[in-house]
Amino acid sequence: MKNEKNSNISVKNIYKLDGRVPIGKAIPFGLQHVLAMFVSNLVPIILVVSAATAAHPDLKIDLPMLIQNCMLIAGLGSLIQLYPVWKIGAKLPVIMGVSFTFLASLIYVATTFNYETMIGAIIVGGCIEGILGLCAKYWRRFISPIVSACVVTSIGFSLLGVGAASFGGGNGAADFGSAQNVMIGTVTLVSCLLFNIFAKGFWKQLSILFGLIVGYLLSMYLGIIDFTPIVESKLIAFPKFMPFVPEFNLSAIIALVVVFMVSAAETIGDTTAVCIGGLGRDITEREIQGSLACDGFMSTLSGCFGCTPITSFSQNVGLVAMTKVVNRFTIMFGALALILAGLFPPIGAIFSTLPEPVLGGGTIMMFGSIVVSGMGMIARCGFTPRNTTIASLSLSVGIGFTQMPEIYKELPKLARDVFSGNPVANVFVIALILSLILPKTEEDKAYENK
Repeated sequence: MKNEKNSNISVKNIYKLDGRVPIGKAIPFGLQHVLAMFVSNLVPIILVVSAATAAHPDLKIDLPMLIQNCMLIAGLGSLIQLYPVWKIGAKLPVIMGVSFTFLASLIYVATTFNYETMIGAIIVGGCIEGILGLCAKYWRRFISPIVSACVVTSIGFSLLGVGAASFGGGNGAADFGSAQNVMIGTVTLVSCLLFNIFAKGFWKQLSILFGLIVGYLLSMYLGIIDFTPIVESKLIAFPKFMPFVPEFNLSAIIALVVVFMVSAAETIGDTTAVCIGGLGRDITEREIQGSLACDGFMSTLSGCFGCTPITSFSQNVGLVAMTKVVNRFTIMFGALALILAGLFPPIGAIFSTLPEPVLGGGTIMMFGSIVVSGMGMIARCGFTPRNTTIASLSLSVGIGFTQMPEIYKELPKLARDVFSGNPVANVFVIALILSLILPKTEEDKAYENK
């Protein structure tokens, strides 16, 4: 019996959803998923905290602790996607992480209201997405691909200012735009570009990490890094549950629920891509429901740990499509690595000391790539007259009106709070309404059937 069991353990199983792989072979394949998303998983919480503390100087946040929590939640979310709990989880090779999709709206809520209000909105919004995920078959057809494409494009545009602010030294910095800050940001950016040009295959996924390391070493040489958080951190510590008392504001909740719906549409796209690119088949209704439920309820748990929402990571979807490694047992080691990393505060402390210009240099191209991804999604939907109208009107009004927020002054306070500074919410609502009321032509239907 023992020999029969061992005979089922084969490295060839890495290309199968189920089955055992020798641990020595499984660990490196699992760890490459962590390397592909590690930096991107931590940057959003750093940027949100930076914006929140700049807007509210009295706010005290233990950033290394939150980074530690983010790693733990990403690992737990990935583990549940691989091995579902009840109906939560897709049973697919999906890696979860802190989402850039929410970044612009989270910064808006955290700066307009406060960090505790942002946490309250995440907790409620996550529960709503989780419940809607279990009922996905009744509503997912209403969020068409062109709506998702417009929203992703708007997210990218809304983040460009965030990247530029970090590049210059951070909002409110006394030395903002100084020659030193611009030089550090430029060196980081150029390092990312050079690595991306010369690296081969999977290693290209690590261009941001390489750039951050170069920028960090340069900052060390210039003596602008405070190592106190690293020195004072404990070697091992359990993440802190409920580090903030959540506050609940209807405007903030609505603003984030809109983005949770957008994130749900992205997750459907990601999990579908995993099934098509990695498994060679279409996604099932059960897998859609499980992936969305995991997205939502794990985001609520993330909020309970003081962190931002999590979702499926697109770069890991691309990694699955490139390598064809879909084995759940193998990718589980990546999830376990994230969980273990969440128990070691020095890892979070190191990332918390990243200077703003280094973050800006590493993320400015990343945010631009979101714009390009959105444009690519629009192109895949087809530049039909209907889609062109939806995209052009939703983007021009959705983004343009938030640049002149006084245009909302006659609206009720709730509507002003939701829309006046949140281009993502504007674009989503306008694109959704237009997609529901504009009739489809034969050309539109042909693109949908491709």
